[in-house]
Amino acid sequence: MELDEAGDMAEQSDAGHGGIPDWLAATLNYCTRCGAPLRFGPVEGEERERLACESCGYIAYVNPRMVVTTLPVTDRGEVVLLRRGFEPGYGLWAQPGGFLEIDETVNEGAIRETLEEIGLVVEPGEIVGLYSRIEAAVVVLAFEARIAGGEVRTTPEALEVRAFRPEAIPWQEIAFRTTTWALRDWLRRRHPELHPGGESLPEG
Repeated sequence: MELDEAGDMAEQSDAGHGGIPDWLAATLNYCTRCGAPLRFGPVEGEERERLACESCGYIAYVNPRMVVTTLPVTDRGEVVLLRRGFEPGYGLWAQPGGFLEIDETVNEGAIRETLEEIGLVVEPGEIVGLYSRIEAAVVVLAFEARIAGGEVRTTPEALEVRAFRPEAIPWQEIAFRTTTWALRDWLRRRHPELHPGGESLPEG
């Protein structure tokens, strides 16, 4: 899961300029059109303050990145998670996924990331949830996915791959809040009997 650029490290800083996290704002210094410095402030015709170039007038809009993930489910109803092989969240559990490429659909990206990270070929099905993390500048899409082929393997991104029974999800070892949210929503949908009303599920 290629979240090291926007993972839980971003929780350590507040939102920066106009909702842009400080860690991201620090990289937005110069105009990509003319190379002059960008300045943050009011811009005529805009309803909110923006990063803009005083030299050529270019406005540097900053939008979140899309992360596509899957919750692969075995024939026995177990959910497959990986133990992360790098920071942030090294050694903790997360679902396979990563940043969507510019030339692929969300389904294609989710399939590719899952295959790359844990060796499984999946068929994305129902959307479990769509989660905004402003401080990380990402929007995370989580699919429930049927395992259609492949073979589980470890990779540099996945120290371990394991299928968990719904009642045995290691909540205290989950890497990201978005993983907690997705697993929680999946359980509420597929196994409401385990957590009536959701009161015993961890909060996001």
